[in-house]
Formats: sequence, structure tokens, C-alpha cells
Amino acid sequence: MKQLTLLIMLYNCGIQTAPMLEGPKDMRAALAYCKFEEIFLIMIKTVEWTNEGVRMIDQRLLPVEEKYVMLRSCEEVAEAIKQMVIRGAPAIGVAAAMGIALGAKQSVGTSVVDLEYDFDYMCDVMSQTRPTAVNLFWAIERMREAFRQARSGTKDVEVIKQRLVTEAQAIFAEDIKANRALGRFGGELLADGATVLTHCNAGALATAGDYGTALGVVRGARDAGKRVAVIADETRPFLQGSRLTAWELSKDEIPVTVITDNMAGHVMKQGKVDVVVVGADRIAANGDTANKIGTYMVAVLARQHDIPFYVAAPISTIDLSIPSGDGIPIEERAAREVTHVRDQQLVPEDVAVHNPAFDVTPNELITAIITDKGVARQPYTTSLRRMVEG
Repeated sequence: MKQLTLLIMLYNCGIQTAPMLEGPKDMRAALAYCKFEEIFLIMIKTVEWTNEGVRMIDQRLLPVEEKYVMLRSCEEVAEAIKQMVIRGAPAIGVAAAMGIALGAKQSVGTSVVDLEYDFDYMCDVMSQTRPTAVNLFWAIERMREAFRQARSGTKDVEVIKQRLVTEAQAIFAEDIKANRALGRFGGELLADGATVLTHCNAGALATAGDYGTALGVVRGARDAGKRVAVIADETRPFLQGSRLTAWELSKDEIPVTVITDNMAGHVMKQGKVDVVVVGADRIAANGDTANKIGTYMVAVLARQHDIPFYVAAPISTIDLSIPSGDGIPIEERAAREVTHVRDQQLVPEDVAVHNPAFDVTPNELITAIITDKGVARQPYTTSLRRMVEG
């Protein structure tokens, strides 16, 4: 079925003859004939804009059940972000933009003033969902600017609503394109035959779909013809590595081995890890990086074993307004995520639980930061600002 779909897509690109396609590698090679802007082969659709509402895969149910939910209001999208139906900084930004556009589309206000009142409320609702992921606030500001520009040019509320829908769709498309670019830059850093250790899920499921950030680097290397394998930390307590990273890599036929978080040092010591690549939820001006809890521990182990440690994230994840990681807000999530796995209780009743969702890796432990505009290296205060403002 995938081959038939690809042949149709190639034909639509003007390619009427192509070699026999025997597997994913041949399919990817054939795609090279098409311009990137003309075609996306998105194997995993994380979030989509539809006429009915915002459709997204429920990541809480993976890998057991592949279920898509339709969210029909701004509040439903916000709750989905909060409850981790969708997660990952870029994906949260895309979903928030779509949720705001959906809410604006449904507004019954007949004047610009009425619509603006509803719009400000929607932005406020979204801003309270996940405090650490800077892409959320970046996307909200993008939507605010789109509203300001539309309002300055027209008093027609329907035109303004459509402008917001267009902006949300643009944010989606830009994320797909940015992660493709990031993957190409990062793929160059991986040697043929490399084994990459990852933490959490920074793949297609953490973005608008398709490539991802950390896993985008893996896919970029693969699409350049390199043989790459992945070791995935399970990532307690929400198990994004074992549930999500393993699921999408196996779906994409990339070799993956799952380990528990406390095995990372052991496999590094055994020489089984060539490079570490992780994503990011917020990167401070000096390169300090907030990512899923446990990332700092992996970075320390990588330094001990002289293993390159790369952070992969789009430019929208860089927050130049925060000088260092000390200023990054760290979300504290519900104790139940630690005390239970689904409905199975693991911890005695009434025991205190500390559940920070993220930690901060100091910039001196980071070998390089891979973005959609290139690879930043020390001093990050200079290189990151150049990339953001360039």
C-alpha cells in the first residue's frame, strides 16, 4: 500500500518511470526525485487541522492502541496538551496554534472587539497548559501577531478568523520543514554504523509529524545512506522512550533497543554508545537546556565516557530572554504518574512524591546544539543569538 501511494505521488511530481521499489530505502531514494516543497511522506501524523476540528493521535495509549481523537474546541485542545494526549515542545506549539485558531473560528462575536476578547481568553487558556515548553509561548505570540496584523487591515471578523487559521497551518508546515533541515544538519554529525542513545521521545510524535528533532537527526543520517541504530532510554515516569520512541522507530524500520534509565551508564561503559542525541523543551541564551527529567544524568555519563552529547531543537525552542537555565520554569506534574503505571499502583499510599517533568543540562556538557539553521557550538551565547537573529 505504501509503495502504491508513493508511485502515485511520484507520478504527480512528473516522474513516470522509477526503479522497482523493494522497501523503505528504495522509497526514500525515489522521493529524492521530488522537490521537498512539493511532497511530504508523513508516516506519523501527530496533529492535523481538519474542517471538523483538531485531530491528533492519543499518545497516552501507545504502543498498545493507535487511536486518533477529534478535538472540537479550544478548551479541548488545551486539556489534551495538559493531559499529554499530545506532548513534545514543537508539537505543543503547533497544537496550541491550531487550538487558538479553532476557538477563534467558533467565536460568535460579531465585532472585532468581541473577537479580540474571545481571542485573548483562548491565548490565556493555552498559556497555562505546560509552563516549560517555550514553543508553546512562541506559538501563542505568533498567533497574537497574526491577529494584530489582520485587525489593522480589516474590520471583517471572518477575514481575521481565516487569517488565524492560515497562521496555524503555516506554523505546522514550518515545523515539518524545520525538522527536515535540522535532520540534514544533524545527520552529517553521525558516522556510518553509529549507535545513538536517546532519552524521552523527540521524534515525529514530539513535533508536527514526519521527522522529529533528535530522531530527525537519526532519520537524516539514514536518508543520507548511513546505517544507524538507536538505544532508547525508557524514560520514567511517563515512559516516552519505551512507549513512543520504540514505537515510531519500529514503524519506520530503524533498529531500536530499549533499556531502563539506570542502564545508560552500563551500556556506555561497554562501548555500545557512539553518540547521545536528545531534544529540548527550552534552551536558554547561554545554551543551558531543559529537557525531560533524566537528561542531565545522561549528559554527565556521556562526559564521563567521552561520548558526544548533542541537543537537537528548532530555533523556536531557543529563548534568548532567559540568560541561563536557572531561569527556566520547571513543571511539577501529578504524583500519580510516579505512583502508578496506568491503573497499577506501584507506591504505598500516602508516600510523598516529587515529580519534576524536566531537568536542566548545563551548556558545558553539550557538545553542540543542532538547529534548523545549522549547528551551534561554544560559546553558545554568541552562536545561538547569531542563529536566532540572523
